[in-house]
Amino acid sequence: MKFASTRIIAADIKAMVAFYEMIAGLQAEWLAPVFAEIQTSAATLAIGAVETVALWKEGSAEPGANRTACIEFQVADIDAEYERLKDKVPLVHELKMMPWGNKTFQFRDPEGTAVSLYMPATDAAKKRFASR
Repeated sequence: MKFASTRIIAADIKAMVAFYEMIAGLQAEWLAPVFAEIQTSAATLAIGAVETVALWKEGSAEPGANRTACIEFQVADIDAEYERLKDKVPLVHELKMMPWGNKTFQFRDPEGTAVSLYMPATDAAKKRFASR
Protein backbone atom coordinates (compact mmCIF):
# COMPACT_ATOMS: atom_id res chain seq x y z
CA MET A 1 0.00 0.00 0.00
CA LYS A 2 1.21 3.50 -0.79
CA PHE A 3 0.02 6.57 1.08
CA ALA A 4 -1.08 8.86 -1.76
CA SER A 5 -2.37 12.16 -0.41
CA THR A 6 -4.29 14.10 2.16
CA ARG A 7 -7.42 15.76 0.82
CA ILE A 8 -9.23 18.65 2.40
CA ILE A 9 -12.65 19.90 1.39
CA ALA A 10 -12.95 23.67 1.00
CA ALA A 11 -15.93 25.99 0.99
CA ASP A 12 -13.74 28.52 -0.86
CA ILE A 13 -11.34 26.47 -2.96
CA LYS A 14 -9.60 29.46 -4.56
CA ALA A 15 -8.71 30.95 -1.16
CA MET A 16 -7.54 27.58 0.18
CA VAL A 17 -5.38 26.81 -2.85
CA ALA A 18 -3.81 30.29 -2.72
CA PHE A 19 -3.12 29.86 1.02
CA TYR A 20 -1.38 26.50 0.60
CA GLU A 21 0.58 27.75 -2.42
CA MET A 22 1.88 30.57 -0.18
CA ILE A 23 2.70 28.16 2.67
CA ALA A 24 4.41 25.53 0.50
CA GLY A 25 5.99 27.93 -1.98
CA LEU A 26 4.68 25.66 -4.74
CA GLN A 27 2.15 26.10 -7.54
CA ALA A 28 -0.99 23.97 -7.44
CA GLU A 29 -2.03 21.89 -10.40
CA TRP A 30 -5.72 22.41 -11.14
CA LEU A 31 -7.09 19.09 -12.40
CA ALA A 32 -10.63 20.48 -12.58
CA PRO A 33 -12.27 23.77 -11.56
CA VAL A 34 -13.28 22.06 -8.30
CA PHE A 35 -10.05 20.13 -7.58
CA ALA A 36 -6.37 21.01 -7.23
CA GLU A 37 -3.23 19.30 -5.97
CA ILE A 38 -0.01 20.62 -4.49
CA GLN A 39 2.70 18.02 -4.93
CA THR A 40 5.73 18.09 -2.67
CA SER A 41 8.69 15.75 -2.80
CA ALA A 42 7.15 13.59 -0.07
CA ALA A 43 3.36 13.85 -0.38
CA THR A 44 0.44 15.45 -2.17
CA LEU A 45 -2.07 17.84 -0.65
CA ALA A 46 -5.34 17.59 -2.55
CA ILE A 47 -7.95 20.33 -2.20
CA GLY A 48 -11.50 19.69 -3.33
CA ALA A 49 -14.37 22.14 -3.47
CA VAL A 50 -17.41 21.32 -1.37
CA GLU A 51 -19.20 20.39 -4.60
CA THR A 52 -16.96 17.31 -4.91
CA VAL A 53 -18.48 15.74 -1.79
CA ALA A 54 -21.60 14.74 -3.73
CA LEU A 55 -19.37 12.64 -6.01
CA TRP A 56 -18.77 10.34 -3.00
CA LYS A 57 -21.93 10.63 -0.94
CA GLU A 58 -23.81 13.78 -0.01
CA GLY A 59 -22.85 14.88 3.52
CA SER A 60 -19.84 12.55 3.79
CA ALA A 61 -17.44 15.48 4.27
CA GLU A 62 -17.89 19.03 5.50
CA PRO A 63 -15.58 22.03 5.02
CA GLY A 64 -14.32 23.78 8.13
CA ALA A 65 -15.32 20.93 10.47
CA ASN A 66 -11.91 19.31 11.08
CA ARG A 67 -10.56 19.39 14.61
CA THR A 68 -8.73 16.05 14.66
CA ALA A 69 -6.09 16.18 11.91
CA CYS A 70 -3.11 18.45 11.45
CA ILE A 71 -1.40 19.01 8.11
CA GLU A 72 2.38 19.04 8.63
CA PHE A 73 5.19 20.30 6.43
CA GLN A 74 8.80 19.47 7.23
CA VAL A 75 11.10 22.40 6.46
CA ALA A 76 14.86 22.90 6.33
CA ASP A 77 14.93 26.13 8.39
CA ILE A 78 12.09 26.48 10.88
CA ASP A 79 13.31 29.86 12.16
CA ALA A 80 13.27 31.36 8.65
CA GLU A 81 9.81 29.92 7.93
CA TYR A 82 8.49 31.30 11.20
CA GLU A 83 9.80 34.77 10.34
CA ARG A 84 8.30 34.52 6.84
CA LEU A 85 4.83 33.44 8.00
CA LYS A 86 4.22 34.68 11.57
CA ASP A 87 2.45 37.85 10.43
CA LYS A 88 0.61 36.17 7.53
CA VAL A 89 -1.15 33.31 9.34
CA PRO A 90 -3.32 33.01 12.46
CA LEU A 91 -0.89 31.40 14.91
CA VAL A 92 -2.06 28.66 17.27
CA HIS A 93 1.34 28.58 18.97
CA GLU A 94 4.71 30.18 18.39
CA LEU A 95 7.97 28.29 17.93
CA LYS A 96 8.46 25.54 20.49
CA MET A 97 10.37 22.31 20.97
CA MET A 98 8.27 19.16 21.09
CA PRO A 99 9.15 16.21 23.38
CA TRP A 100 9.97 14.02 20.33
CA GLY A 101 12.67 16.42 19.12
CA ASN A 102 10.97 18.60 16.51
CA LYS A 103 10.97 22.40 16.59
CA THR A 104 7.59 23.59 15.35
CA PHE A 105 4.94 26.28 15.13
CA GLN A 106 1.27 25.86 14.32
CA PHE A 107 -1.41 27.97 12.67
CA ARG A 108 -4.80 27.51 10.99
CA ASP A 109 -5.73 27.62 7.33
CA PRO A 110 -8.59 29.89 6.16
CA GLU A 111 -11.19 27.26 7.06
CA GLY A 112 -9.75 26.28 10.45
CA THR A 113 -7.62 23.19 9.80
CA ALA A 114 -4.48 23.06 11.93
CA VAL A 115 -1.21 23.33 9.99
CA SER A 116 2.24 22.78 11.49
CA LEU A 117 5.65 23.50 10.08
CA TYR A 118 8.44 21.62 11.79
CA MET A 119 12.12 20.77 11.60
CA PRO A 120 13.88 17.85 13.28
CA ALA A 121 16.06 19.58 15.87
CA THR A 122 17.56 16.98 18.21
CA ASP A 123 20.11 14.40 17.09
CA ALA A 124 17.53 11.62 17.61
CA ALA A 125 14.93 13.43 15.48
CA LYS A 126 17.45 14.16 12.74
CA LYS A 127 18.46 10.49 12.70
CA ARG A 128 14.82 9.37 12.55
CA PHE A 129 14.08 11.55 9.52
CA ALA A 130 17.38 10.85 7.73
CA SER A 131 16.17 7.37 6.83
CA ARG A 132 12.91 8.58 5.25
